[in-house]
Amino acid sequence: MTHTERDLRRRRTERRRRRTRARAAGGAVAAVALGVLALTLFARSGGRVAHTSTATRRVPVAAPSNGVAATRRSHAHSASARLARAVAREARRPQTHDLPSTHGALFGALMRSLWRGVVSGRARPALVAFFPKAAYVRLKAIYGAASDWQSRLVRDYALDLAAAHRLLGTDAAHARLVGVRARSAYGHWIPPGVCSNDIGYYEMPDARVIYRERGATRSFGIASMISWRGEWYVVHLGAILRTGEGGVLDTPAIGPGAQVPSSTC
Repeated sequence: MTHTERDLRRRRTERRRRRTRARAAGGAVAAVALGVLALTLFARSGGRVAHTSTATRRVPVAAPSNGVAATRRSHAHSASARLARAVAREARRPQTHDLPSTHGALFGALMRSLWRGVVSGRARPALVAFFPKAAYVRLKAIYGAASDWQSRLVRDYALDLAAAHRLLGTDAAHARLVGVRARSAYGHWIPPGVCSNDIGYYEMPDARVIYRERGATRSFGIASMISWRGEWYVVHLGAILRTGEGGVLDTPAIGPGAQVPSSTC
């Protein structure tokens, strides 16, 4: 091959390379331009993605399967178990002089547990909202405090929950808790040596359980809540002093009712 032929071949190869680079650059520019155009249209549509197809397929949303429902029940059970463990831990720790609030997350969780006991008519779902046994044994200066907690206080609690369940009637499963309302100013400190206690605690009389049923707002009272480490727990649901063996309701009412101050233990 002569020098002239080699020179011609080299120039042809160089031209082909330039054309290839030009086409690649043009494609990149076109891609950028299309991207800019797409972004502009997206912005003008208010962030909505436009579909070119004229037919829209509607996919029905299936009701939760038994598996989903079982998962939800499992999560609810786990949450209840965690709440019970947290309360048990606090019951083993020393009492404080902290005035409880009715607006905290723990108080809300405890009152929802109380409500589950009312709706079901059973004490077990609501026991976590009841004053803890370990704390009661430390608090009370009486013989057999553990037995008193189980055989008297929890027994009365179960009877009163059953009475509240009967108050809801056949629509109990559809009644909805609105909240538990109490005035902090009605909370008062019971010092050691008073009401057979060794440590001291706050007492809150007649907080109101407010709920909705059959389109109406209704309520009943919690006869007494007492404190442990800055949280309220139910100790008497229907009444502090009882005259009979059955369950008791604390002033059920249409509407939210009225909390009454008291200096009880």
